[in-house]
Amino acid sequence: MSGPLVIATIARERGITGVHTHVRQLRSHLARTGDPADLVTPHSWAAGSPARTLVLAPLFGARVLLERVWGPGNVWWYRTSHELVLRRALRRRLAQEEACTVYAQCPVSARAALAARKGPHQRVVLAVHFRISQADEWADKGQIRPGGRVFRWIRATERDVFQRVDGAVFVSSWGRNALREWMPEVDRVPSTVVHNFVSAPPHDSNAVRDRGRLVSVGNLEAVKNHRYLLHVLAQAKQKGYAYTLDIFGEGVERSRLQALAEDLGLAEEVRLLGFRPDVGDRLPEYEAYVHASYSESLPLAIIEAMATGLPVVAVEAGGVGELFDDPEEGRFWPMDDPEEAARVLIGLMESPDELQRAGAAARERFARDYDAAVVAPRLLDFLEAGATAR
Repeated sequence: MSGPLVIATIARERGITGVHTHVRQLRSHLARTGDPADLVTPHSWAAGSPARTLVLAPLFGARVLLERVWGPGNVWWYRTSHELVLRRALRRRLAQEEACTVYAQCPVSARAALAARKGPHQRVVLAVHFRISQADEWADKGQIRPGGRVFRWIRATERDVFQRVDGAVFVSSWGRNALREWMPEVDRVPSTVVHNFVSAPPHDSNAVRDRGRLVSVGNLEAVKNHRYLLHVLAQAKQKGYAYTLDIFGEGVERSRLQALAEDLGLAEEVRLLGFRPDVGDRLPEYEAYVHASYSESLPLAIIEAMATGLPVVAVEAGGVGELFDDPEEGRFWPMDDPEEAARVLIGLMESPDELQRAGAAARERFARDYDAAVVAPRLLDFLEAGATAR
């Protein structure tokens, strides 16, 4: 790039969300090409300063209590406190630069960057990872009331930010259309759609997949709809087909999922394996990847599964329909009919030739559309030239 790239986010440097993966994959690609990017988070402000670290502890720790007793207060405090500290960290970082691009990973980090930059020669480009609005995502988690005061405040923030950033990157066409429905101003901003990407894993043509093993990856939250996967497995088992399912991820739904597995007679078939940093290395052990989320912009978990040659069975919701085609790389199953979903799953799992063919097609689709070596340059081209400074 002609100027430095600074990635801004209110999230910690390490984590398990799709945003973390996106940032990690982009930085890895840049490191390989010899053009690394700086990552600035609220914790960057305290780096190397014990006194500042002591300040952050109560400032950020307050939301642990708020999350339990007052959801709207938790959301307001989290966004406000992290924006304040990130703005200070960015102001210090951007003071060292002339022309550069700040790639902000959410509207809050974009607003912090807009306040911290020295002028329009330091461009701010927003990555749109969220579904519809971050207000809707907080409402889905039960932290705020749909249409309530904090909900409206978040949407007002997003509208304000979109009117001032120099460009926007959407990870799916569905995500852009969903935002456009309530914020037509989106079309006034230079934007592009660049799908999420990951680096191609090593391919072992002799890898042995364990018969009947399914896998799913994602935080254990209601919107991820893991409960549906268990109901589908129970229906398949009633029809005489017992498949195992490993779920990687942590979250508030863990205890409910464990109880449901017991109730459905799936205690031996379902394993909740928590967060594992080596999930990508373990995917080749399975025969298929399953997904049932109600709404996602463009799940990286599916992309990572396709990279290892796993056929995908998923609900065609959000941007998932852009990731693969039925029947080429997998199958779409209904969101509200476990019995029919079980028939779809059985039809694929009981056809070894079709499993192999769809898996090979999934790997080919990944190489064409989601390999970092192919997709990351498209993102960087837009960050450098596509987002015109105002």
